[in-house]
Amino acid sequence: MSIPGNLLTTAMAVMPHKDAGRALETALSLDIPFWPQLPLLNYYEDMYVQASEHFPGIILDMENRSLRFSVDRFALEIEEALARFDDPEHFDISETYSVVYHRFLRMDFSSRAAIRGQLEGPISFGLNVLDQDKRPILFDDTVRPFMLEFMARRVNVQLNRLKKLNPNAFMFIDEPGLQFVFSGMSGYGDVAARRDLEIFFSLTEKPRGVHLCGNPDWDLLLGLDLDVLSLDIYSNGEVFSSYAGSILKFLDRGGVLVWGIVPTNFEPFGNEGLQSLEIRLQNIWENLGRKGVDREFLLARSLLSPATCCLINPDGEITVEKAFSTIRDLSRRLRDQYRPG
Repeated sequence: MSIPGNLLTTAMAVMPHKDAGRALETALSLDIPFWPQLPLLNYYEDMYVQASEHFPGIILDMENRSLRFSVDRFALEIEEALARFDDPEHFDISETYSVVYHRFLRMDFSSRAAIRGQLEGPISFGLNVLDQDKRPILFDDTVRPFMLEFMARRVNVQLNRLKKLNPNAFMFIDEPGLQFVFSGMSGYGDVAARRDLEIFFSLTEKPRGVHLCGNPDWDLLLGLDLDVLSLDIYSNGEVFSSYAGSILKFLDRGGVLVWGIVPTNFEPFGNEGLQSLEIRLQNIWENLGRKGVDREFLLARSLLSPATCCLINPDGEITVEKAFSTIRDLSRRLRDQYRPG
């Protein structure tokens, strides 16, 4: 497997830091480092803004921190965008949109088990970005097909740059919006989501997969052609473990699960300790074991991470950094106990 398992550590990319160097140092403290996204540093670092670079029709208002879309502007800019579809630089993230990404690209990762990048996924991007009538662009039958291919090219360009630094590089496609697809209130249901995600992943290079912190239809996600699935197991463990059959099929296909177990929010982090988190995770694994998922097989295809991103803690980055430290300690403790790989 190009994506290692065996309870190594990684994390989500969105971090509350206002110091890029400190954020990068924290990301590098894990087994599988990544380049951080720092929306509190400036608005360009917002994950939706980064995904929007060079997307025709986008209106970016830095002063008011808003991202909008104009159908008329899309019609004016689409021809130029299509003319640059074979230009990798057009689809990469520029230094203006992420200082940290370009610092990351100048580092030596040859000794790392893997490295990771990320990009906002098309479903979440399409639901979040609204046109002049406040309608999500995901509902626009002209814009949506272009968006799927545009975002796929962005994923491929970043992945290829990262693979030059480490052959085991992989990508998270961040899809927080998927949890709303299944709420019955989005106007965009599971059939449409499956169709569009299948198109999108058919256009993206491997290895790549989905990260989200919500609670979607796990059967849908586990059934997609993904190499990795990252989730908040701290909040969703009981629900997720009820999908044992789909989980086993996912693992049998070579999929890797990222167990987000350490909370990063101030209050829940303060209510937990290393032992309580270990017990919580072991209970989920034992539940899956009773349903036919072999533990040794599971752990060989498992990574560990904090449970979620968090930008709202009263102590800024301190609790998040403590969560990173805790996931490192938990990983060592569990690897000593189970000795996977």
